[in-house]
Amino acid sequence: MSEQQPRPDDGATRGRRGDADRFAGEKDDDLRSRDVTEGADRAPHRSMFRAMGFDDEDLSSPIVGVPNPAADITPCNVHLDDVADAALDGIDTAGGMPIEFGTITISDAISMGTEGMKASLISREVIADSVELVSFGERMDALVTVGGCDKNLPGMLMASIRTDLPSVFLYGGSIMPGEHEGRDVTIVQVFEGVGAYAQGEMSGDELDDLERHACPGAGSCGGMFTANTMASISEALGMAPLGSASPPAEDPERYEVAERAGELVMDCIENDRRPSDVLSRESFENAIALQTAIGGSTNGVLHLLALAGEADVDLSIEDFDEISRRTPKIADLQPGGSHVMNDLHEVGGVPVVLRRLLEADLLHGDAMTVTGRTLAEELAELEATGELPDDDEIDGEFLYTVDDPKEEEGAIKILKGNLAPDGSVLKVTGDDEFYHEGPARVFEHEEDAMEYVQSGEIESGDVIVIRNEGPTGGPGMREMLGVTAAVVGAGHEDDVALLTDGRFSGATRGPMIGHVAPEAAAGGPIGLLEDGDHVTVDIPERELTVDLSEAELAARREEWEAPEPQYEGGILAKYARDFASADLGAVTNPRLTRE
Repeated sequence: MSEQQPRPDDGATRGRRGDADRFAGEKDDDLRSRDVTEGADRAPHRSMFRAMGFDDEDLSSPIVGVPNPAADITPCNVHLDDVADAALDGIDTAGGMPIEFGTITISDAISMGTEGMKASLISREVIADSVELVSFGERMDALVTVGGCDKNLPGMLMASIRTDLPSVFLYGGSIMPGEHEGRDVTIVQVFEGVGAYAQGEMSGDELDDLERHACPGAGSCGGMFTANTMASISEALGMAPLGSASPPAEDPERYEVAERAGELVMDCIENDRRPSDVLSRESFENAIALQTAIGGSTNGVLHLLALAGEADVDLSIEDFDEISRRTPKIADLQPGGSHVMNDLHEVGGVPVVLRRLLEADLLHGDAMTVTGRTLAEELAELEATGELPDDDEIDGEFLYTVDDPKEEEGAIKILKGNLAPDGSVLKVTGDDEFYHEGPARVFEHEEDAMEYVQSGEIESGDVIVIRNEGPTGGPGMREMLGVTAAVVGAGHEDDVALLTDGRFSGATRGPMIGHVAPEAAAGGPIGLLEDGDHVTVDIPERELTVDLSEAELAARREEWEAPEPQYEGGILAKYARDFASADLGAVTNPRLTRE
């Protein structure tokens, strides 16, 4: 935790104070906000608060920050002012002084396939930094962090962990699916439609109609992509109340969830319950088990490693593979399946999956949650109140049991070998026994690979290699849904592999291996590949290799020269300097990068 914000340890009772004590100069509780609300010398500070409409009762209450990345830049966040308003109401009703403040967001879907996508992962760090700065600078007592688009969620959770203030995470909710030609569609079908159009498999009119119907309103992308993965994970980690991830963005239940989050954070203040009380090795293992069971985004690996680093929890990339091997995939959601987050919501949401995993002894039921009860106790409470349906009432169309799963192992696989000594990440959306070998088609940047795919030159058996897209080399580790969707749209979902030191969208499907570490810019073996090298992807054996001897790799390494930095100044240059490797979560916190 941040050394600048030590956790109080005197156990003092938190309570509300009247104006009569304000000039006494003595604090009868440990609220950090007293630094700006108590004593005669803080009259100017209180005057500033009064200018914004706060009164004596407010100023005697705990200050709860509500960081809000609302923006007209993405449907994921366009409605977050309304979500935050409901949380503010909950805080106020429960006796707090809510203060909303803004932070940034980047639309991954809109920046996808462009140079602008390099900003995405950087935005995670900027969000965490900005929330930490405001809450530290303004002496806030607690946080209700609001998130919509992909990097909002880990950024907000990182900020809560760093500050170790009583915190509740609040998701903005998912978009409803669109409808095209009688079937539910999401943004992923539009990206894949681009590839189909380039190959003459889809007409321009059909692509246009698909574009107009895929995203019908507000909310984060509808499948089990990155935002919904991280929202689900926030429940398994214990940082968000059970059942809070799945209500759609435009459903009245979303606003009930938001109001309850505001009320809950006041309980956290009253009981001095902080992220350090909630997060443990066990809670992170629970999060990984859920991620693998629902076929969650590969970005979850990157973000959980970053969160664990912030929380000083020992977690490695190998843990994901170990847990995935013992945890079956029991939810058939997009991109691997056909269903979306709202379908999961209608059968009980994330708690349904957690209950099945807990009953199979695949979770730590004694892990703590933000409510002050354990995960097992929270699930029992949902059952007792009727909020969680009986298991035999749940439609098994896309939600399987542990005894009869969709796949025997979880969806996340960690591949190693002489191409990825520090690991690489794959989400299986097809054949769990996939094995592929073929010639490398090497591209220095995403745009070059996209041109190759759309030109019609791609051949069955190819192994497309996109390098210099890692945390440092990109910089920013771009997601590549555009090119992966183009491969699938061109009809090569099962016979072409793709590997990169960059990242993939949670909507990516097919044998796409990302986070290859060390990255090319750091001298990793992916930077030594040449066109025609024979590459093997072996999922059962968890291997990613090239048919080259150690002597040949060493000879190439002698000839290798580090690429010139892509940017010489500004934020992209700064973060290129600061990022750690992908297998460490691509963090920039100096404490973690020094370690």
